[in-house]
Amino acid sequence: MGILEQSGRGRFVVVALVALGLIGGTVAALFRASKHGASVERARAIPGEGEGERVVVEVLNTTPSIGLARAATRLLRDAGLDVVYFGSDPGPPIDSTQVLVRRGPASTGEQVVRALHAGAARTAPDPGRLVDVTVRLGRDFAAAGRARDP
Repeated sequence: MGILEQSGRGRFVVVALVALGLIGGTVAALFRASKHGASVERARAIPGEGEGERVVVEVLNTTPSIGLARAATRLLRDAGLDVVYFGSDPGPPIDSTQVLVRRGPASTGEQVVRALHAGAARTAPDPGRLVDVTVRLGRDFAAAGRARDP
């Protein structure tokens, strides 16, 4: 005779283990729902909605100067702006840095111009881009010596 076959003890052990598993699973599910409930909602939010003062920026280097977008990204992040992408612009090089406000108020572009100490801001809405501002770095930014990467 095995341990589970002795005088009803087996039935009791099985029922106790099933009950313990159900209670543990319920507690774990409730804990997970309470801990992650808000973050799941935020993860599903539409970019640009309800973000408050956060300014989302992409930086594109139109010049052949290496490291220019990275240097601009550091300046913008030091100013409290959220740079989500930096890289090269496949188009032709431009002379003057462009700050294009894709969504939000025009003052957002002026904030970026102040942080870079270069460029001119203008509105250029583009619902396909999930950023507030696009910066297209020109030769003026490179000539000012800002391309050096600290």
